[in-house]
Amino acid sequence: MLKALINAFLNLFRPVHTHNYPKEPITLPKDYRGLIEYSAEDCIFCNKCEKACPPQAIVFNQNMDGTQSYNYSPYVCIYCGECVRACPKPDEALWQSEKKQECATVEKKVNSSWETVKAEAKASKEAYAQEKARKKAQKAQAAKEKSADKNPDTPTATE
Repeated sequence: MLKALINAFLNLFRPVHTHNYPKEPITLPKDYRGLIEYSAEDCIFCNKCEKACPPQAIVFNQNMDGTQSYNYSPYVCIYCGECVRACPKPDEALWQSEKKQECATVEKKVNSSWETVKAEAKASKEAYAQEKARKKAQKAQAAKEKSADKNPDTPTATE
C-alpha cells in the first residue's frame, strides 16, 4: 500500500508519455490498418468481402435491375482486413487505407442506422430472388405453351 502511494506521488514529477493528439498528429505505424476503401468501377460484385467480414460491416443492396450497391460501416468494422484478403481484386476494388475513422456522434446514429441498412439489404436480396424466380417460372410457362402450340396432338395434363 505504501509502495503504491510513493509510486503515485513520484509520477507527479515524471514526464508525461501521452500524445497531444488533436494538436499534434500521431505518426502511424508502417503496418497500420485503417479504413476500408472501395472502388465501384473496379468491383466485380462477387460479394466475397461481404461473406468474409466477421462483424458484417459490409453489405450489398440488390437493385431490381440486377446492379448492386455497396454499403460499409466504419463504426462496425474491426479493421481485420479479411474483406481485402477475400477480394479477388485487392488494391483495385477494395483496400485498407491509412485514413483514420472520425469519432462517432449521437447525430450520426451509428447504433441504429446500420441495423436498418442491413435489414434493407437483406430485404432487397430476397425481393430480387423472388422476382428472378417469378420471371424464370413465367419463362418456363411461355416455353411450355409454345411447345404445346407446335404439337397440338400431344395431350396436356388438363385433358
